[in-house]
Amino acid sequence: VQLQASGGGLVQAGGSLRLSCAASGFIFDDYSIAWFRQASGKKREGLACISNLDDTVKYNDFAKGRFTISKDNAGRKVYLQMDALTPQDTAVYYCAAETTVGICNFIEGTYEDWGQGTLVTVSS
Repeated sequence: VQLQASGGGLVQAGGSLRLSCAASGFIFDDYSIAWFRQASGKKREGLACISNLDDTVKYNDFAKGRFTISKDNAGRKVYLQMDALTPQDTAVYYCAAETTVGICNFIEGTYEDWGQGTLVTVSS
C-alpha cells in the first residue's frame, strides 16, 4: 500500500488549496481514506474521511464548511479542497487508509497506512 500526499504550499490567509492523495498497491474501493493534520507542537487530528462503504463522507466538526473531501475512483485519488484558510490551518497534512468496512472515523490507530505528509503554510 502506498499513499502519496501532495498539493501543499504557502498560501495567504483567505486563500485555498487542494491536496491530493494518490493511492497505489491496493484495491482502492476496499479502503476508507482520511485526511489528518498535525500542527507543530500539537496532536494529529482528523479532518475528513470517505468510507469504503458507499463513499459516505464525514467531517470533523471544525472542518465542516471549509474543507471538502472527494474521491476519483478512476484516478485512484482522494482530494481535500481547503477554502478560507487561516494561519491556524498551518500544519503537515497526511492521508491515511484503513480497511474496516463501514463508516470511516478519525481514530489514528484504525489507519494502517499513511502517506508522507504535505506541508501547508498559511501566512497572515
